Amino acid sequence: MYLSELKIWNFRKFGEAKDGNPGLILKFNHGLNLLVGENNSGKTAIIDAIKYTILTQSYENIRIENEDFHLPIDRTDEKERATELRIECIFRNISDLEAKNFLEWLGMEKNHQGRYEYYLKVFLTAKRQGNNVYYDIKAGPDAEGKLLNGETRNLLRATYLKPLRDAEKEMSPKRNSRLAQILESHDAFRDREEEHYIYDVIKEANEKIKKYFNGLDIDDTPLVDQEGKKLLEQVNKYLGEFSGNKGSLSSNFTIAKLKLKSILERLNLDLTESKSGLGSHNLLFIATELLLLKRDSYQGLKLALVEEIEAHLHVQAQIRLIDFLQEEVRNSNLQLIMTTHSTDLASKINLENLIICKDGRAFPMGHNYTELNKGDYLFLERFLDSTKANLFFAQGVILVEGDAENLLLPTIADIIEKPLSRFGVTIVNVGNTAFLRYSRIFKRKEIELGLLKIPVSTITDNDIKPDIYKRKDSDARTKEDLEIEKPIEQRRQERKEKIEGQSVKLYISPEWTLEYDIALGTLQKELLIAVLRAQKIENSDVIGLTSEKIQEVDNRVDEICKEWDEQGHTNEERAFYIYNDLMLEKRISKAITAQCLADLLRQKK
Repeated sequence: MYLSELKIWNFRKFGEAKDGNPGLILKFNHGLNLLVGENNSGKTAIIDAIKYTILTQSYENIRIENEDFHLPIDRTDEKERATELRIECIFRNISDLEAKNFLEWLGMEKNHQGRYEYYLKVFLTAKRQGNNVYYDIKAGPDAEGKLLNGETRNLLRATYLKPLRDAEKEMSPKRNSRLAQILESHDAFRDREEEHYIYDVIKEANEKIKKYFNGLDIDDTPLVDQEGKKLLEQVNKYLGEFSGNKGSLSSNFTIAKLKLKSILERLNLDLTESKSGLGSHNLLFIATELLLLKRDSYQGLKLALVEEIEAHLHVQAQIRLIDFLQEEVRNSNLQLIMTTHSTDLASKINLENLIICKDGRAFPMGHNYTELNKGDYLFLERFLDSTKANLFFAQGVILVEGDAENLLLPTIADIIEKPLSRFGVTIVNVGNTAFLRYSRIFKRKEIELGLLKIPVSTITDNDIKPDIYKRKDSDARTKEDLEIEKPIEQRRQERKEKIEGQSVKLYISPEWTLEYDIALGTLQKELLIAVLRAQKIENSDVIGLTSEKIQEVDNRVDEICKEWDEQGHTNEERAFYIYNDLMLEKRISKAITAQCLADLLRQKK
């Protein structure tokens, strides 16, 4: 069985639709689910909604507070806060062996193949009256449901790893320690009490310790060292004085009470390497929690909720961990629902396992929900690296096809006082013209379920050679030729229709390429300077751009501009010279040119 669907009414960020439908309907994968999104996008609210409804293996004290009831965005009046909330967790793929534990609460439904299957709906309903909150957790196929008994509730508890967890503390010995709870639930210790080998070990150790503090060896012969006996006698003497006339108190030393639970609470799990860091202890904690999920004989829910899976881990450790977890869920019946702020993790996980949280909604990225084709998923798995994965956490995305746009756009945004970082906009350099694949990430199949409102601007070259190109190659197909076959504007419109839709817009350069179009405009001289500076940098990587070289470039630019004026070159001829004759024919780096142009623009500002 696994958590198939979550529905939320009026819980935190998630309100209620006007027609009374849930504010959030989220379907999960059977195996791995990774919630991504910017801060305050609802990731923790989703985890908590599940946790509050089915509770946790660590038996946390969970209660609904007034602040858990939905208050509409931009509202501060408490009178507008919801007075009722509801959370539904729906479980599917229930085997006959698992079903026998939930017979009173099960429902039947047809699957996509038309066959009837079990499902289990567990729901939390809460009301608030003044400062008091009243809630129930029930289950059943109807709206009313029945209360779950304690034994059944325990079979639904999830393993929960909180964010910023202190793994070393969790694994330390103490009453009701997390380590003791895990071990006590494992087949190695469950229901074995006095039959267990560890019980016998502690019993024997307690006897030896008791004899030591009575001054005796294991065979009851007096010890040479009687200091332990004197110590205990002194403690008991004090106790006798404190006891009064009601009977003398006495004490004895032991390692632990002779109960398996008490013994397990004394155990400490640590790494063999001393002075290990927080990251290593976090991995140890996760490994230990997996023990609960991997119990073969356990007939309950095998679900782990993990917030900020990357906590305290460096990038390579994050990648190894997510690779292991993906393989683990593929080969077992475990279900993981995790959150992350790590672009490295988001780039390594299969796109179908991602869920983007945005504006009080959650958007699964599986093939049933997006306009991505099967080939798109395979392509994106190959090329979606950590820099491109920024798009999952952005408030806006600009897709570009080269380094020049990637370097220039942030500078231009700063100059017009619209810095990208302030507005949460990320630039994704797709490195080619595969915009269609990337843009489909943001397009939903069922728009009635909500649009992914992340504005996406796609910037691309027109890639139509100007007529002046025929001076270089008389056989070239230029703007004039293409216009005869099909109007240029029609070509542009067809490209837009292919890419655009929902929150995605396509912006095509007016003429040929970014660099050529800049050369046609008012930054013509600055681009010429940038091209010649880039050439100097490429020819001398070690020394770089010295003041002497800058002066040489400035002098050369003055000479070129003077020649143009004297010879009456048109603006188009000048732009063609800069882009084609210099950049392309002399293979001057577009990226270095863009970097130099960005520096010049910042200086002008």
